[in-house]
Amino acid sequence: MSVLLLLALSVGSALAGESPTATAPSPLPSILPAQFAGWHISGSIQTSKDPAVADSVNADLLKEYGLTDFESGTYTGEDGRKVALKAIRFADASGAYGAFTYYKMPQMLKESIPDQGSSLNERVLFYRGNILVDAVFEKLSAMSAASLRELSQALPRPAGNAGNLPSLPAYLPKSGYVKNTAKYVMGPVGLDKISAPLSAQLVDFNTSAEVAMGTYQTSGGVATLMLIAYPTPQLAAEHLRRIDAANQPNAQPQSGSPIAIAGPMFDKRTGPMVVIATGVVSQAEARALLSAVNYEADVTWNENTYQNKKNNLANLLLNVFLLCGILIVFAGVAGLAFGGIRIFFNRILPEHILHREKDADFISLNLSEGQDRSPIPR
Repeated sequence: MSVLLLLALSVGSALAGESPTATAPSPLPSILPAQFAGWHISGSIQTSKDPAVADSVNADLLKEYGLTDFESGTYTGEDGRKVALKAIRFADASGAYGAFTYYKMPQMLKESIPDQGSSLNERVLFYRGNILVDAVFEKLSAMSAASLRELSQALPRPAGNAGNLPSLPAYLPKSGYVKNTAKYVMGPVGLDKISAPLSAQLVDFNTSAEVAMGTYQTSGGVATLMLIAYPTPQLAAEHLRRIDAANQPNAQPQSGSPIAIAGPMFDKRTGPMVVIATGVVSQAEARALLSAVNYEADVTWNENTYQNKKNNLANLLLNVFLLCGILIVFAGVAGLAFGGIRIFFNRILPEHILHREKDADFISLNLSEGQDRSPIPR
């Protein structure tokens, strides 16, 4: 009876779409530690998955970058100083890097905190993997940056490809670049907040496009260089045609102006990227900026390196030596067998079968110099 009852419960759970062995997904590890580098948490760590709790003004932007959860807390040091920490975890490192570029201000100074860090007065901003940390000290000291470096090592790291940074910002040229102006955008909300020269309609984030933008010093002022990466070169070529058509003087805007900045605009395509230069820039300087961006395909072919007996290098060398030994032994045995057979037949067969009956006559010509060469008398 009990067996029938268990069977009925199993069938009922299967019909309800539930597996009796199903387990709940493991929760994410906590972001902030209870202590680090002599700092101890004061009170408790607040947690939330609501982007508005992390930043009520930029909640939509954080959601676009892929916010998963948020933690904050106040820590007290051994000398009584306090620091307020806010840690935002994203789905991958691209989201953390994008949020870092958005919050980073041009006047900030670079800090040696993994993966990247910047500071302004008592505020220090850095990201590590897929986590962005915003620290506000009550009073800075010479050990503040060292403390945050230790904190960065204590943060949980993302698994697999989630820790890979986006490659698009690396294509921004270094010459003439205005520091702390690089921005990385993954959607229309971020594009609108950085005052990009193109609208989200022309960029078309529905095609999984991503944008990197930077400011450059020119002879007449500053210029903006915008990189748009698409999944394929064909999509990039199609969107470049749309951008060129929208930039024509007689172009009819549909829903608002697709070109956000008036003035000359120069563009080109390189691989799956569209490159656009606008602002106070001459044609020669614009062409120089565009020519500095060239797509290079980086293809990596990964194959599994097996370590079993069949694919082991040491085992291969051992087999080579074994084969050489077998060939040497075979050659020796074959030589002994051939010689033994000859001796055996020499003993059992008559002499005239294996050898000549008599030595063959040797024909020689007597051509010595002292020989008489007179004609033979007849």
